[in-house]
Amino acid sequence: MPVTLFDGIVARTVPTARYTANVLERPATTEPARTVVFVHGNVSSAAFYQPTMLALPPDVRALAIDLRGFGDSETLPVDATRGLRDFADDVLSVLDALGLDAVHLVGWSMGGGVVSTILLEHPERVLTLTLEAPVSPYGFGGTHGPDGARNDADGAGTGGGGANPDFVARLEAQDADGTDQTSPRGVYRAAYVAKPDLQAAHEDLWVASMLTTKTGADNYPGDSVPSQNWPGFAAGTRGVLNTMAPQYFDVSGIVDLAVKPPILWIHGEKDAIVSDGSFFDLNMLGQVGVIPGWPGAEVAPPQPMKVQTRAVLDRYRANGGASTEVALPEAGHAPHLDEPDAFVARLLEHIAAV
Repeated sequence: MPVTLFDGIVARTVPTARYTANVLERPATTEPARTVVFVHGNVSSAAFYQPTMLALPPDVRALAIDLRGFGDSETLPVDATRGLRDFADDVLSVLDALGLDAVHLVGWSMGGGVVSTILLEHPERVLTLTLEAPVSPYGFGGTHGPDGARNDADGAGTGGGGANPDFVARLEAQDADGTDQTSPRGVYRAAYVAKPDLQAAHEDLWVASMLTTKTGADNYPGDSVPSQNWPGFAAGTRGVLNTMAPQYFDVSGIVDLAVKPPILWIHGEKDAIVSDGSFFDLNMLGQVGVIPGWPGAEVAPPQPMKVQTRAVLDRYRANGGASTEVALPEAGHAPHLDEPDAFVARLLEHIAAV
């Protein structure tokens, strides 16, 4: 199932010092040009950002980068013990190969963690940061409270072992036709967008983008290890989901940067994936009885994902930075698809401030 390019979008292969990247571009047609770089989330690709890229004004050069193991980029192992640094370093290698210094970065979901990692370690490369439905600054699952305190030392219940095996198998089998809850199309309709009817004309493209995800222990979802803590497994050291385990990923240190680029946090109030009660968090599934044997909130509390992001951005402002939160009431996990006009307007307002 091929991923279709929209008219006005071009794809280019960019060899870098780290990997061979597929990069989508909507060139600027007037000068001076501003460069916005989009970084996609998990189980997706740069293709998801095509409508947003085309909606930008002619003085914006829009680039969207396929991460390793996604889209048409090279598939390489992901070292989860580095958090999201493999992906962040890959993005920086693309910017280097293209001769780009500081840019406006936009990251969606896992991509929000990737661009936050770039901000943390290379703030000089960031003009502005836009976090679209981002993973919590403390990772995905396994923490509690606004400051991201870890539930267990080993990240029990997080990482590669938490992926639905049927969903993984159907990605591997390139199942584009199923519509039940564990099919890629079913997951897209139920979790990616709040308004699937709005995207009916492009749904096949979004599913095709999801199906570019490379599966396996070194990619999606990654490996896992046994744990004495509920639910009996913990994050391994390889692959995509383990990159966001709390023992490997923590970007809350952005609050201490000497130079703080402005941050826009834009999210949907109907987000089914990143929320304060996410049903992709195994502890939440245990709390509501979907997974048996849950030991209770004192031991395995669900993660308050948005509370944690808000707390870090509050500290970012308190320490001299600027951040803006925009909550779109009718948007799900992909505000750029559910509320495209509002998303683009807020993005342009944000980058114009620099």
